[in-house]
Amino acid sequence: MEYLVEGARYPLEPGSLMIMSPLESHRTRILEGSRYERFVLNFSVAAVDAVDPEHRLLKPFFDRPAGRGNLYLPSELPAVPTERIFRAIYEEVPDEYGRRIRVSSYLFFLLECLYEAYIRRGAAKYRPPESLAEQMVAYVNAHLYTELSVPALAKQFLLSASQFGKIFKQATGAAPWEYITAKRLSAAREKMRAGAKAQSAAESCGFGDYSAFYRAYVKYFGHSPQSDVL
Repeated sequence: MEYLVEGARYPLEPGSLMIMSPLESHRTRILEGSRYERFVLNFSVAAVDAVDPEHRLLKPFFDRPAGRGNLYLPSELPAVPTERIFRAIYEEVPDEYGRRIRVSSYLFFLLECLYEAYIRRGAAKYRPPESLAEQMVAYVNAHLYTELSVPALAKQFLLSASQFGKIFKQATGAAPWEYITAKRLSAAREKMRAGAKAQSAAESCGFGDYSAFYRAYVKYFGHSPQSDVL
């Protein structure tokens, strides 16, 4: 299988570790019919606050361009038994307090190892978008909260709307407007979790009509925006 992250393709090998920030769009693409196993660990930025208030351990997630530097190969994490760690995280623990201790311990171990690997990479220059698809995705992200339309985006790249849509979907796994809406909704949710009011978050993320934002939010996340307002 491979991962599509913001137009970039990441072919995987056993033991690979993929990292994504909250606003990075990502999809899996199955390349053949053989079975594979994948572990997923989601955590909030606030989960590290008590131990790492400077968020130093989150640099691998945020101090890079979207879609760049997401993949860590086993050779970059030689001392990290990733499969054993994730199996331990998923293993049932009798009480909730014990489970929190176990998950937190392994999470911070993983974050520390990732941070060290990130530092070893050095101040590597992440290559700029090269392919047409990568340029298209980068342009959309740079103008995400402005007035966008598929015809206008296609014109920007001297393509027809259908050509633009086809290339964009091949790169991201989503149609252009589906991608834009999902990114805007995710950005609005992050703002609300940081303390913003629902309507303010909607307006700042490109939604001119709150009722349309509300319907899209419920459809995408399965609950109302107010559920995510702190």
